[in-house]
Amino acid sequence: MGKPLIIVSSVTYAMKGKEILFGYGIRSYVERIPKTRETGCGYGVYVPDRTDEAERILRENGIRVIERLDQTEDDGG
Repeated sequence: MGKPLIIVSSVTYAMKGKEILFGYGIRSYVERIPKTRETGCGYGVYVPDRTDEAERILRENGIRVIERLDQTEDDGG
């Protein structure tokens, strides 16, 4: 199983998302993601538990979620 990352469009969204999730009692971490063709240089919110719930909460609170990745060790995670 990979490391679940919710990819957002900016570091600002990542930081805001972390604060929102904290308010719901969901532990999360802001991480820079490796550059890819799809996302460019971006940021993700690593949510080790309750990832589906966290993604829903972020979207409901206006955080622009680009995609969700399950990053493996080979991906740099």
